[in-house]
Amino acid sequence: MSAVPESFGRSAANDASDTDSQETREWLEALAAVIESEGPSRAHFLLERLIDEARQAGIDMPFSATTPYVNTISAGQEQHSPGQIDVEERLRAYMRWNAMAMVVKANRLNPADGGDLGGHISSFASLATMFGAGFNHFWHADDTDKGGRHGGDLLYIQGHSSPGIYARAFMEGRITEQQLLNFRQEVDGKGLSSYPHPKLMPDFWQFPTVSMGLGPLMAIYQARFLKYLHARGIADTSQRKVWVFCGDGEMDEPESLGAIGLAAREKLDNLIFVINCNLQRLDGPVRGNGKIIQELEGEFRGSGWNVIKLIWGSYWDPLLARDKEGLLRKVMMETIDGDYQAMKANDGAFVRKHFFGQHPKLLEMVSKLSDDDIWRLNRGGHDPHKVHAAYHAAVHHKGQPTVLLIKTVKGYGMGKIGEGKNTAHQTKKLVDEDVRAFRDRFNIPIPDDKLHDIPFYKPADDSPEMQYLHARRQALGGYLPKRRTKADEQLAVPELSAFQAVLDATAEGREISTTQAYVRFLTTLLRDKTLGPRTVPILVDEARTFGMEGLFRQIGIYNPAGQNYTPVDKDQVMYYREDKAGQILQEGINEAGGMSSWVAAATSYSTNNRVMIPFYIYYSMFGLQRVGDLCWAAGDMQARGFLLGGTSGRTTLNGEGLQHEDGHSHILAGTIPNCISYDPTFAHEVAVILHDGLKRMVERQENVYYYITLLNENYPHPGLKPGTEAQIIKGMYLLEEGAPAKKKDAPRVNLLGSGTILRESIAAKALLEADWGVTASVWSCPSFNELARDGQDAERWNLLHPTETPRKAFVTEQLEPHAGPVVASTDYMKAYAEQIRAFVPAGRAYKVLGTDGFGRSDFRTKLREHFEINRHYIVVAALKALADDGKLPATKAAEAIKKYGIDANKLNPLYA
Repeated sequence: MSAVPESFGRSAANDASDTDSQETREWLEALAAVIESEGPSRAHFLLERLIDEARQAGIDMPFSATTPYVNTISAGQEQHSPGQIDVEERLRAYMRWNAMAMVVKANRLNPADGGDLGGHISSFASLATMFGAGFNHFWHADDTDKGGRHGGDLLYIQGHSSPGIYARAFMEGRITEQQLLNFRQEVDGKGLSSYPHPKLMPDFWQFPTVSMGLGPLMAIYQARFLKYLHARGIADTSQRKVWVFCGDGEMDEPESLGAIGLAAREKLDNLIFVINCNLQRLDGPVRGNGKIIQELEGEFRGSGWNVIKLIWGSYWDPLLARDKEGLLRKVMMETIDGDYQAMKANDGAFVRKHFFGQHPKLLEMVSKLSDDDIWRLNRGGHDPHKVHAAYHAAVHHKGQPTVLLIKTVKGYGMGKIGEGKNTAHQTKKLVDEDVRAFRDRFNIPIPDDKLHDIPFYKPADDSPEMQYLHARRQALGGYLPKRRTKADEQLAVPELSAFQAVLDATAEGREISTTQAYVRFLTTLLRDKTLGPRTVPILVDEARTFGMEGLFRQIGIYNPAGQNYTPVDKDQVMYYREDKAGQILQEGINEAGGMSSWVAAATSYSTNNRVMIPFYIYYSMFGLQRVGDLCWAAGDMQARGFLLGGTSGRTTLNGEGLQHEDGHSHILAGTIPNCISYDPTFAHEVAVILHDGLKRMVERQENVYYYITLLNENYPHPGLKPGTEAQIIKGMYLLEEGAPAKKKDAPRVNLLGSGTILRESIAAKALLEADWGVTASVWSCPSFNELARDGQDAERWNLLHPTETPRKAFVTEQLEPHAGPVVASTDYMKAYAEQIRAFVPAGRAYKVLGTDGFGRSDFRTKLREHFEINRHYIVVAALKALADDGKLPATKAAEAIKKYGIDANKLNPLYA
């Protein structure tokens, strides 16, 4: 039998509960023999079987998802780095210097220029070694344009570390010194964005990550989407990895851990999380009283991830090898994070006293080490050999996603002003003494007389460092991060006539909803030979609500494992079908997941050089309100696709009540500059808008995305009136013109509406003409947001061109030929239609009705009465506007209030 390794028996050496130490040793020797002769996999199998048998015998065996507080990969198992470590160390030093210089320079501005610009030094300081290993040895660029086959790795860079990425790009010649000097000064187009922002640096940053938690969440669905594309034969993504850099404090965001179960369930071995465990949040310790690395290990291992801990650097290896009794490991485990932070905020003498001083034998172990030697005992994240070994293990692991828990020091190298200090994250200014200490620590060749200016440093192009820097990136396909702004492929969109079935009027007696119209459009699109395969329907467990269950059998639900069970509805035409090459992404009850899948598909033109067309439909209340930060990130990422807010409006989903009834999603959509939003009433409007979106996003590859609200009410549809297509897209067209007036001064009004409430405007027109002798024209306004943007553009142009012929807003042009006051009523808050008030022709009264207040359950008619947006309130508003214009006596409005039984004294629905 083989000798027992040093590690065996340590925990039992001082275990008073061990009643038979000889038997214990025999078991340990047997295990050592298995490991030596048959390998760790066999040993793991036997241990699992033993635990299984023990449980079946009734022995309580609680599960532990954590391992000792040491490196997962032992020193003898490490894959050594093939790089030139000394050259890489010098490059890291120069990048650390340039990153620091960039931030400090930005914060030495003259106060007259607007004060400090901010920025962060400490995050990159703790990440530099990890980034260096990735850029030099692991992260492959897209080389397909050079005849290669690698589509490129995707990097979710920790947002606060952006100065370090810029510093590297400067060394590579991709960013100029002028740009570094304009860090966070972007208005004139010469600067660098504060964080990763694809919108602001479209050729550089791949993903926005500084909204904490969104990066990890989106990355998981991005990795899954790569698998989806491969399974469907659209793109070969087999060699690509998604690398995600997070801070340990960031993992407190629910989104950071919210989808790790999906990553394990779908075996996303193309996904690697790197969690920078410097033990600090922005203001202080992450788990001062605990151990964040152990906590995260339990979370990820319990969810089915491959967990690799890198805690200690190489200088600890000799001490750990001499730790025969396990005392050092015991102290490592028992020391809490708040104390570990204090170790690195002080010096070697402090560490000797407070760490090794916890046991006399540990003090003896380090008795021959000086305080400086003890201070050099490094954390794993600052050891290039060990980082390389951890990355190598992660890249070659199959069948599971991998998380690397890597321990570092926040503010590493910043010295007494920031290293390990609670203030490290907020430190943006260094005095000359601190700058000198930084220079000396990293041996930067800047003379004393230049230090005050903190000049950037870049070696000569023919220096060994620069040659090595470029050679490593050339070996990995090119430079990163890099973003593609347009896909190389050109896809043709069919003519609008291809969707004729949606454009035509419904047959007599036939009623449909705009949701059904959308499904008809989508079904037609799926049949298109070019665009059909690129269409990605995304659902969050509401397919049957939206009448889309027919797609289950037609195109299948994506599941990498296929369908290993027989669905209970197999005998039905529209049974639930999962498939390895399924086209639908069915996310379960998970709006954030649905949005993350949509973002991955909507940016595929950039990340995969493949144009995909995602359609994500959901209850409108659970969209922009619930995942608004993801919607904003989608704007930053220049996403292209369709968001469909089903069962929209505050009075349409009548039985569901307060938390389901949306009256503000269009206001939220209007806050996102590249989100184009519509609230259509009729099927033909849905078709025209969707077709316009395809033209803009697929054919012209414009950086916009569409939000369209859909209804669950059935009613007849009038069909497309030729010539109104462009007006529908602009946001307003004349649906029904008022009858010619019998008298010259006969009162006239214009009724504006959208979505379901447009039909109330149509009904109000009939009441006005029949009961009050008022002629009314009805305008369908599919987008008050687009009308407002058009009007604001005209106002801005007029402001800046005071001597030119003024431009008119589209609203003004449409209404000018049609006399009379204007009344707008929608199923949204008054603010939605109020946006166009400034563009209603001068001298016209403008009355706005809306659904301000909380929703509630009741019949639609009662809800519209409650919110004061129904036909009767529209009539009263019209009569009051005419009275204000002197066209009718005010008593007419009072008569209408009485005639329609309106309670003039009821509580304002805003407060009800």
